[in-house]
Amino acid sequence: MTQIASGQSWCLGLTLPLILAAALHQSFASVTLPPPPQTTAAPHKDPVRPERGMYRVTSSNGTTCLLAYMGIQLNISFSSISQNKTLQDVFNLNPNVTKVSGSCEPETARLRLTTDGDKTDLTFVFTLNTTSDKYHLSEVTLKAVVPDMKDPFSVQNSSLNYLRGTLGRSYMCREEQTLTVAQNLSINTFQVQVQPFGLKGDQFGAAEECQLDEDDMLIPIIVGAALAGLVLIVLLAYLIGRKRSHAGYQTI
Repeated sequence: MTQIASGQSWCLGLTLPLILAAALHQSFASVTLPPPPQTTAAPHKDPVRPERGMYRVTSSNGTTCLLAYMGIQLNISFSSISQNKTLQDVFNLNPNVTKVSGSCEPETARLRLTTDGDKTDLTFVFTLNTTSDKYHLSEVTLKAVVPDMKDPFSVQNSSLNYLRGTLGRSYMCREEQTLTVAQNLSINTFQVQVQPFGLKGDQFGAAEECQLDEDDMLIPIIVGAALAGLVLIVLLAYLIGRKRSHAGYQTI
């Protein structure tokens, strides 16, 4: 009887941690950490990912003063003539037919992207805080003409706080992001790397990864650590069960 009781105790000690491990694994697998307040994971409204483009702005002396490598997708809402209601359109910026211009000043840098005979005119403005040596995307302007629009589309927001980085370093985000500019405009960015200040030559400086990328790497680490701890618990339960089982044999 002592042997049977010891075996049941060992089985119970081994089974409970296994059930707990399965439950915790399922729980961690479903965890989604919240993104930082300035960006959110972009909704997949268009199944076609935009092609990444390398956009370069040069200063008056011919040196590169701004680099941006990213895919851009525009989400706009506009009044339709034919349907007499507000529609949403999603379209990608094609870097192969995009003209690049801009300017660089000590505390501001502009990247202007125009396509299709100026039917789409998109401008990014970056601002540098010389006290903290931090920069961010502070302004976006979009002017566009889309078929079936009642009026040309025009939006400007100069109070943004996206794509934050440090002077001399580039901002990088592999995850897809949505930059909300206005109620009728948001911009999806794909695998973005940008540096508007402190470039040395034609290469990006050391990259500072976005919070979305860090969160994406953190979840597997948490799950792995939790599973390792559960394996240790199961192993200890097994050893304790074996010890009790041997003690039961000696009693008989």
